[in-house]
Amino acid sequence: MSRSAPVILSFRRTFALLIILVVLPSAGLSGFGVVAIINERAAVEKRLEAAWRGTLETLSQELPSALASARLEDEGGALRLVASDGRVLSEPAGTFLLEGGRAMTEDPQLAESLATVVPEASSLPESPTFFSLAAGNHTVLVVAEREGQVVRGVRLSVRALEALLTERVEPRAVSSEPVRFTLLPVPRETSGEGGLMGKLVSEVAQARASALGPQVLAERVLSPPLQDFRLVVLPTGEDPVARASTRNRAVYGVLLGLFYLTLTFGVVYTGRVLYREARLSRMKTDFVSLVSHELRTPLTSIRMFIETLALGRLKDPAQMQEILTLLTRETERLSIFIERVLDWSRIEGGRKVYQRESLPVSDVVDSALAAFRAQRLEGGVNLQVEVEQGLPAVLVDKEAVAGALLNLLQNAYKYSGPEDRRIALTARRVRRWVDLTVEDNGVGIAPKDRKRIFERFYRVDNLMTRKTEGSGLGLAIARRIIEAHGGRITVKSEPGRGSRFTIHLPVQKA
Repeated sequence: MSRSAPVILSFRRTFALLIILVVLPSAGLSGFGVVAIINERAAVEKRLEAAWRGTLETLSQELPSALASARLEDEGGALRLVASDGRVLSEPAGTFLLEGGRAMTEDPQLAESLATVVPEASSLPESPTFFSLAAGNHTVLVVAEREGQVVRGVRLSVRALEALLTERVEPRAVSSEPVRFTLLPVPRETSGEGGLMGKLVSEVAQARASALGPQVLAERVLSPPLQDFRLVVLPTGEDPVARASTRNRAVYGVLLGLFYLTLTFGVVYTGRVLYREARLSRMKTDFVSLVSHELRTPLTSIRMFIETLALGRLKDPAQMQEILTLLTRETERLSIFIERVLDWSRIEGGRKVYQRESLPVSDVVDSALAAFRAQRLEGGVNLQVEVEQGLPAVLVDKEAVAGALLNLLQNAYKYSGPEDRRIALTARRVRRWVDLTVEDNGVGIAPKDRKRIFERFYRVDNLMTRKTEGSGLGLAIARRIIEAHGGRITVKSEPGRGSRFTIHLPVQKA
């Protein structure tokens, strides 16, 4: 475990650096995106305002000319303003009279507004004059003329003026959006009324009116003496500002989503590659350590026995034969380990070729048992074999599958107690599978290790395994062999209660 710690630490540092280098720029980009989304509506508003600015300037210049060409007519004691094309531009009940310091009219709003000009009525010109009046919460447009000390006039109709403006702007429309032109009062501050609280109430009222009222695309305050009104462009259909902002936000959202999706995929893929490289580096280190350990032990024994023979220290033929037997066992052990490593190399490289043939299950079992008995001549194990009668044939490579079964038998022998070794080998059919089960009464396997025992070079870390020789490749090779035959290996085990490994081979189809 200590050997792999620097590799894992290096992987964590590299991955953390990758995350930092990716997250910081992406966070900055997201921040700029949020700011862009927030400012998008303002940008669209400015673009539309710039598009309509020229038209509003032209209309604001033409409105006084259109009013100047109109004429005042007296009809039964009531005044009205008639345009050059015959349309009426005044309110029906908007006639007023200023005389003797009093304002006389049937319109209460008009009366309130006229109160501000009564003192200056004598200074009005005798020709018709157009001007705006603002008093309290009311703003009106009027036309008046003086006859001696009497001033007569009429209130203009805002709707009639809006229709006039709309007709004049059609030939100069700058947008395909349906809009209308209207005259609205210029918002006025009431800072002198109510002090700070009055100003706060006024600000809240204006903010509410802006939020709930119609969306203004562009506006221009009229020139004096109509300075109390502003010429405004309002959409008649869907709000183009909201539509453009929503479309741009949707496009940006999709692009940002694709960016983060690609970024996440790249980080995950890079992380997996880094982790795989770290694991590969750790496995190479473990492999070198394992091979060095497994080769050193038999080679040391072989060298020691050869030196003993070369020095001629053994005169007794019996001792000589014992040394030769030990040499044979160590060389076989060395050969088996090398062959296992080569088998794993061929399997991993895809060079392993299986010679499959249809065989009775008993042939595979007998081949594994023969190899097991040949390796365990010293006995000391209670081996029970039970092969169900009438089992169907299986399409397998006899040597490969028998070798996998032999590995399970060897593990059952190695990890069982030396005092009472009991191994049971059974073969039976379960639906469309033939199950070869090897069960022992050994030390068992902890739950946390059961998921990893089929990994290459992995060995359970306990007192029994430390005293037992092994390469950590046997179960990994066995699983790859069985999976290559379309089967699988399962394990059931509890610590202290033994283990049961089962090879599931598919039944050969007729």
